[in-house]
Amino acid sequence: MHSRLTHLMRSAALASLLAAAPAWADSYKGPTPPAVYTQECGSCHLAFPPNLLPKASWQRVMNGLDKHYGSDASLDAATQKQIDTWLQTHGGQGKRALEEPPQDRITRSAWFGRKHREVSAATFKRAAIKSPANCTACHRDAAQGDFEDDRVRIPK
Repeated sequence: MHSRLTHLMRSAALASLLAAAPAWADSYKGPTPPAVYTQECGSCHLAFPPNLLPKASWQRVMNGLDKHYGSDASLDAATQKQIDTWLQTHGGQGKRALEEPPQDRITRSAWFGRKHREVSAATFKRAAIKSPANCTACHRDAAQGDFEDDRVRIPK
């Protein structure tokens, strides 16, 4: 009887952990980004949560702002240093940071591919979405670091 009770308790604990997993797996509960990060990076695209790329990727992104994915996103030295310091402090944490994706693109990482494997290329080309990098088109709370599957709304 004791081993059955122990087994039931372990099963319940495991079920509890698994039920909670999506809450921490697809949401960023890290520190609030500095206003300069949200203003500068968020002026053109989502100010991505730092855990979406490893620190080495963030360093290359910050060192290549003059050719930032086809645009010149150069910043003054003080602003660049402030943002880079924050990304190096808070980036690259968690399971997503295990790989440096091709061209340091979040959308080319293995975890991104797994999470979006059921989304067709045609869906990403819809006028309301335009690109896989436009997280806020489907993840309405992406700016708050919320990428939970149950809150995804894919525009028609």
